Amino acid sequence: MKGHQLKTLPQYFWATACRKKRFEVRKNDRKFNVGDYLELNEWNETRGYTGWFIRVEVEFVLDGGIFGIDEEYCVMSLCDRLLLSQKEIEK
Repeated sequence: MKGHQLKTLPQYFWATACRKKRFEVRKNDRKFNVGDYLELNEWNETRGYTGWFIRVEVEFVLDGGIFGIDEEYCVMSLCDRLLLSQKEIEK
């Protein structure tokens, strides 16, 4: 079980925070596994990190190479439990 810090654009960040989006599609260069934790950090293209983050657990990993998913990518289903919080940003 590992933790992964990931940038997430605001529209996807808040869809996950509201539990409308319960999956992540990512390049699998980190070898994501069931039980890993993702810390999804809201990242704005003009301001950078906003300080908001969500911590979620990976429940299932669908590796690429099937169903039209590129071999280098994976789709991860996320646990219903999440932690939404904000950290102070250094300016």
